[in-house]
Amino acid sequence: MDIEPDIKDWTWVLERRCPDCGFDASAIDVGGVPDLLVEVADKFAELLTTGAAVGVRPAPGTWSPLEYGCHVRDCTMVFDERLELMLTLDDPPFPNWDQDAAAVEGRYGEQDPVAVAGEIRSAAAGLAERFASVEGAQWDRTGRRSNGSFFTVETLARYFIHDPVHHWWDVGGV
Repeated sequence: MDIEPDIKDWTWVLERRCPDCGFDASAIDVGGVPDLLVEVADKFAELLTTGAAVGVRPAPGTWSPLEYGCHVRDCTMVFDERLELMLTLDDPPFPNWDQDAAAVEGRYGEQDPVAVAGEIRSAAAGLAERFASVEGAQWDRTGRRSNGSFFTVETLARYFIHDPVHHWWDVGGV
């Protein structure tokens, strides 16, 4: 895919509570994103190392906890790259990322859960550290997807953190 999918009205994530997981990105203190990210990453890592059948899909068309964990890991790395671009360049375009292709090409369901657990923790620690370093006017720096979606560092943080929180809910977390 040449450009990221144009997810219509994605801004709802920034404006109101998610009707599924209940997370409200508009209500959080953006300075708490690093701690929340590490907390959710630790929960995923613990789940993936329980020895349970984390690679089993609960229903056709629904990802297994392992597949969700791989997605959270990869999404975290992508957003870390995007945040770095936003903090070092003026209004950078983001490289495209097709999350569905990443899942297929990465063979998410075949990965080693213990390795994925470590990679989630590592990716989360890196992005958490980068978000924790943001201060003052840096929260207003901008970046763009190729489909025209525009983010500030603050909206990127709010938009991003919904993803791991929501996927923790997807796997039955609370």
